[in-house]
Amino acid sequence: MSERPALDRCPGLLRPFIAEDGALVRLRMPGGRLATSVLREVVEIAGANGAPVVQLTSRGNLQVRALPDPLSLALIEAVEATGLLPSASHERVRNILAAPLARDLDDLVDSFDAALMAEPRLASLPGRFLFAFSDASGSVLSERWDVAYQRHSRKSGTLLVGDGGAPVKPEDAVTAMIEVALRFVEFAPEGAWNVRDLPNPSDLLPHRAPHDEGAPRRDPRDGATRRPVVARPLAPGVVGDAVVAGVPLGMLTLEHVEALAHVADEVVITPWRSVVVRGGAPRVESLRSAGLVTEPEGPWARLSACVGAPSCRRTTVPTLDLARSAAETVVSQRLTATQDVHVVGCERRCGTGISNRVLVAPPTVDDVVSALTTPATAAIRGEQ
Repeated sequence: MSERPALDRCPGLLRPFIAEDGALVRLRMPGGRLATSVLREVVEIAGANGAPVVQLTSRGNLQVRALPDPLSLALIEAVEATGLLPSASHERVRNILAAPLARDLDDLVDSFDAALMAEPRLASLPGRFLFAFSDASGSVLSERWDVAYQRHSRKSGTLLVGDGGAPVKPEDAVTAMIEVALRFVEFAPEGAWNVRDLPNPSDLLPHRAPHDEGAPRRDPRDGATRRPVVARPLAPGVVGDAVVAGVPLGMLTLEHVEALAHVADEVVITPWRSVVVRGGAPRVESLRSAGLVTEPEGPWARLSACVGAPSCRRTTVPTLDLARSAAETVVSQRLTATQDVHVVGCERRCGTGISNRVLVAPPTVDDVVSALTTPATAAIRGEQ
């Protein structure tokens, strides 16, 4: 941590990152919810400015790269007009995951986002700081969150920080999470981007007595803290009345978006390079026909990659081409993809989510195919 710069390089619309292929911007949607009409606008804006696709990131955000440097005022204003930049000062800190199938968390996420933007001091949070909301299922708690809230029922839940937790009622969750974030801003040393950079992350939890004015109310059962339930990432397929639609390599095309728009007015972007279409089960075939992944089997349900060469100056490995060729090989040879594989071009391991069981930086297509179809001997984890 001591060798890190004080400021992280996580981009936003107003502070793009300049990569080998041009300017890169990231757009945030708290909880992942996004109108398909807005998603179409973003893809059209990207295409009009030289970016053929929009990427889904491992934090449930949208990313557009290969844009002109510097960004034109017209491009910035076009994105602003979509409503995806409600706060210029807080745009990079609105990193908020939520269980994609839990509709009853939507209002809680909206309330938290509003409170986050209303607190000027939280504009200084690192762009890598991540909030998460889950229901009793434990969905999204598999990710590398900094502060999370798991609601067990309408009347109980747990505030989670590091390895610690505190019982907090749902109506007090927003206040409690904002308080933890403020403590991080106040006490974290220079160069700390996440709570795991602190020696004792649990020290950020509220310690005020329950009767103190404004203190989060505790779970009445016995005051004991529940250990969080953690669910595996959602695999592509039909879940109840919803569809989890995987996006090959996280590259969202206009054809994908048009298909999504014909099925639903709103989708949920997940941190697993997929899109949840609530109520989309009856139209799953149209999503599959558009090239989205709607079954848990097959290489595109298990294969991802960083952008690699020539877009990234840190590597000469064409990771996307390797991944595409490997997927074609698995299909043509009728092999079975048994492992989750993320292909990277260097030791930074960009885009590697905690759900990836295998991390590969290969020189050949055969290496990727072997990793996909051979049981792994060890898990290798990384973070974006």
